[in-house]
Amino acid sequence: MKVLLAILVSGTVTITAVVQAQAPAAPAASRTMVSASDVAAMIAKAKAERKDQPNIAQSMIQLAPYNVSLEYRASVGPAAVHDTEAELFYVVDGSATLVTGGTLTDSTRNGANLTGKGIQGGMSRKVAKGDFIIVPEGQPHWFSAIDGTVVLMSLHLPHAPAK
Repeated sequence: MKVLLAILVSGTVTITAVVQAQAPAAPAASRTMVSASDVAAMIAKAKAERKDQPNIAQSMIQLAPYNVSLEYRASVGPAAVHDTEAELFYVVDGSATLVTGGTLTDSTRNGANLTGKGIQGGMSRKVAKGDFIIVPEGQPHWFSAIDGTVVLMSLHLPHAPAK
């Protein structure tokens, strides 16, 4: 039994070493982990640097084609539609009112995205610390009211074209 265990451990170490040696090195700019203390420091930085901007966004984790951002919102900003990406939000702290659906007002195009001053129609809901929300691609969304501040984790999920 001890011999079998030794062979299994040795084989696992060898396989792990081979897999790690074959794995491509991550680009220097990639960041695949953020600690709670990193997040706290990012929130403090956003709070200190915010002037009149409604949203301070900082990249947290990167693994192409994904980018996880920390968003610090202290006032209402523009509404948005992402034509080719869904967007996943996690409320890290605070609360706000999120409107989804409806139609953008006074919209302008920026590449594959639209922005607008607000949303006409749509569904309003309160979101607060601990909530997860996914907004499908092509759906207008807007944080129409911010209760003091809201801190969000935002992940854009690119749509894979149908084959």
